[in-house]
Amino acid sequence: MIRVAGLADDSIVDGPGIRVTVFGQGCPHHCPGCQNPETWSFAGGVEMSEEALAARIRSNPLAKGVTFSGGEPFAQPAGFAKLAELLRADYELASYTGYTFEELYAMEDPAVRKLLGLLDILVDGRFVEAERTLTLRFRGSRNQRIIDLPRSLAAGRAVLCTAERWTGGEN
Repeated sequence: MIRVAGLADDSIVDGPGIRVTVFGQGCPHHCPGCQNPETWSFAGGVEMSEEALAARIRSNPLAKGVTFSGGEPFAQPAGFAKLAELLRADYELASYTGYTFEELYAMEDPAVRKLLGLLDILVDGRFVEAERTLTLRFRGSRNQRIIDLPRSLAAGRAVLCTAERWTGGEN
């Protein structure tokens, strides 16, 4: 089960193309200026099975990608990993996180490792109000990075995504 704050069925702001965004409920970061402070409480939202979420996502014939957001998806890594397994063959999978790649990579949690291994893209780093920007694609603050997860996991270090569809030509 995943505790869900909400879904955006036709998002064009959480990654390239038309995507379904799953907003996880609960976040330990509490970044000042967060655009989703209603997702901070771990008691809010509704519980949904990964299968029900996958069916809901698959009901959108236009979506080519799925983005996990929040809240903090890595606060529920087992549920999001199971959902990613159900969607992996048919969608590009991305996740936002307030953690850095390095913080997640150092975690001993097998569910975190599994989720990282199922994602294509990670947008990492806490939202920093002093670094807020409206000019960088799919990022809220300049410190956040768009990371190519398969290449990063193979290299054992963060490798920035260079795909223009994600970066708009900037990193």
